[in-house]
Amino acid sequence: MSTAGKLWGVGLGPGDPELVTVKAARVIAAADVIAFHSARHGRSISRGIAAPYMRPGQLEEHLVYPVTTETTDHPGGYQGAIDEFYEQAAERLAAHLSAGRSVALLAAGDPLFYSSYMHMHRRLADRFEAEIIPGITSVSAASAALGTPLVEGEQVLTVLPGTMPTEELTRRLRDTDAAAIMKLGRTYPGVRQALSDAGRLDDAYYVERASTDREQVRTAAEVNDADVPYFSITLVPGPRPTTPLPRIAAATKTADSNSTTVPAEANSPGEVVVVGLGPGAADWTTPEVREALAAATDLVGYTTYIDRVPHRPGQRRHASDNRVESERAAMALDLAKHGAKVAVVSSGDPGVFAMAAAVLEESADPQWQDVPVRVLPGLTAANAVASRVGAPLGHDYAMISLSDRLKPWEVVAQRLSAVAAADMAIAIYNPASSQRTWQVGAMRDLLLEHRKPDTPVVLGRDVGGPTESVRVVSLIDLDPADVDMRTLLIIGASTTAVVDTPHGTRVYTSRRYHPA
Repeated sequence: MSTAGKLWGVGLGPGDPELVTVKAARVIAAADVIAFHSARHGRSISRGIAAPYMRPGQLEEHLVYPVTTETTDHPGGYQGAIDEFYEQAAERLAAHLSAGRSVALLAAGDPLFYSSYMHMHRRLADRFEAEIIPGITSVSAASAALGTPLVEGEQVLTVLPGTMPTEELTRRLRDTDAAAIMKLGRTYPGVRQALSDAGRLDDAYYVERASTDREQVRTAAEVNDADVPYFSITLVPGPRPTTPLPRIAAATKTADSNSTTVPAEANSPGEVVVVGLGPGAADWTTPEVREALAAATDLVGYTTYIDRVPHRPGQRRHASDNRVESERAAMALDLAKHGAKVAVVSSGDPGVFAMAAAVLEESADPQWQDVPVRVLPGLTAANAVASRVGAPLGHDYAMISLSDRLKPWEVVAQRLSAVAAADMAIAIYNPASSQRTWQVGAMRDLLLEHRKPDTPVVLGRDVGGPTESVRVVSLIDLDPADVDMRTLLIIGASTTAVVDTPHGTRVYTSRRYHPA
């Protein structure tokens, strides 16, 4: 136990990052591993809340539920699939804890109040030291949003899940002074019926996404069943409100119609703008992209890229893991469908091994046909690296990603061979990662079948960033150990020359072609 890491159950509160406690923020910043849950779409609300307190270089464990409300072919059914997921997730965290790493498992609201954390606690707290940091619950946040007392004196508050059978929900609503009904979403028609049958509908209020920029407060009777997300709650206050509820006014019915006035973003589609920040330096972000970022209501992107965008009050930031491109694209389109102006953030140019293709591919689905999508170009990493040594891409060249995550290595090798045989310079993206370490050596050996050993290779790492380094080696001397995910390689052609000058090494590929 003395060498094992510590498990922290970190309550994050209901959504507003400023409602994270001082202790929770400190533990998040100090933890070796940040763990968080999400459905298969990859969007983690808890990860988004915690993002301002995380530090670069922390390990992340993204625990993706195999099912939420959909059906499953698991032999144990829904419960079997969930139980198996919890066991596997617990062992993933146990591996870190056994290695001496501290793990902060994020929980929206409070870790022991309708939270996924408790399932990990049951499986790990008997083996490892565990400490729980309480958080503000959604009930408290919704009550604050409503702006009226929830209970007073000797009144009893009952917290009910909306998943209860309607008859049982009705009975409990009749027997309590005040109530908070959680787990809404698709259960709302039954909840509304129970409120009506219990005679409590006229006294009930609906709060959606309490404490966030998307917070809405309405009377429970006027809510459209189809518009209720899971992260909403119905409150039935014990004492009858004695003061006006001003936040209800934002969604009250107009005097001359029966329609409900809701925020403009719910009435008309917004748009998705896919932008490229450039490869590193802030000066490489174009004015056009800066304008789009400033105009956006929502930013969507890989955490590392989102963190490069300055914070703007009121702008929502949806950061996620780098391996959920399709889910990230769907999220952006869904936000825009409901009126948001979304900027999907990529590094470099969004059309080069980045998010433009993912967004456009997802937008082909008929459900997004009314959502406009624009792409704003950015400076590519290849051009940035090339500029540091001169013009190694001055003639025909190809761009190839060495990653075999989305295509098999056989395809990568085939394309490398074809381009090498065609005698073009090659910009190599995604050459290596912590899980992919052998591809650079395999690429070098394959290219040596077509290129001379002294073919120039430019290694540019973190170009435009604080740890920038650029150097030139021969192909035969290319060491895979010198290459990581932040490195871009440029492999020269037969017409690529290296010139040593008093101002440094210069590399160019001649536009005049003189084959040997």
